[in-house]
Amino acid sequence: MHKFPDIPIVEIGPGSQATVEDEGLDYMAMPSEMDTYHQPILPEPEDTANLDAGKRKLAELLDAMRAWQNDHQTRAVGLDGLDAANLDFVNQALGEGEVSVACDGPSPIRAQESVLAGVWRVQHFDANERIVRDGIEIGDVPDIVRNTAFAGADTALDIACDTDDPGLQNAPAVLVELADRIAAYHPGDALHAVNLSLLPLSDSDIMLIGERLGVGPVTMLSRGYGNCRIGSTARRNTWWIKYFNSQDGLILNTIEVVDVPPVARAAPEDIADSIERLDEILELYR
Repeated sequence: MHKFPDIPIVEIGPGSQATVEDEGLDYMAMPSEMDTYHQPILPEPEDTANLDAGKRKLAELLDAMRAWQNDHQTRAVGLDGLDAANLDFVNQALGEGEVSVACDGPSPIRAQESVLAGVWRVQHFDANERIVRDGIEIGDVPDIVRNTAFAGADTALDIACDTDDPGLQNAPAVLVELADRIAAYHPGDALHAVNLSLLPLSDSDIMLIGERLGVGPVTMLSRGYGNCRIGSTARRNTWWIKYFNSQDGLILNTIEVVDVPPVARAAPEDIADSIERLDEILELYR
């Protein structure tokens, strides 16, 4: 007679399986820290007798901030005439905020938001990384973001795909959607976002989308809850934005069709608060 194989005995019923409490929950680590405003550490008034030029420059900055209007036009305050001590005093007062901007090219530009939201420290460099222009700008973003990010960028997006590539899943549909939105976009239109994190995308999909969009000259990093890294592409008004948690794990991956991503912009209310804060700083030296 044929002998049946042994059947393993497996416990079933309540208490036979590991519980959630036994295993523990394996949550993705979410951002846990946020940068907040801290008034910069400044010298005592009695130690600033030789820093009148720096004080005047900060007063000039305050006037420019009050004159700023929410029309996407920045106001500029030059710093080229200050000596090292006065420039250091201005730098101390401004501090370093959440958003930094880099524009690559033959003449690189770097911008750093100060602790005063909407106040940007902007430096222009030559090919040898020497500073050729140094100043401050007031605005939702520094000029280089609007003036440089898509200079020479194309609105046409190649959507042709190799349908025989077994690795492609959703890239063709994403490219068609982006091509339509990029071609139709006009400054001031509402943002259109493609959330790549919600789509089943293969490595081949991501590589093809990246290849077709290309890489632009402007990169922004916004620090708050984790990091947000924003890169211009070679297609007009198109940004690739990645959000990371505090362990540098990717938690959101999006492409946005918009002139400037809202996450990178200082709001008018932020600049109004910055006016009050700079006025408080200057009050120490009046």
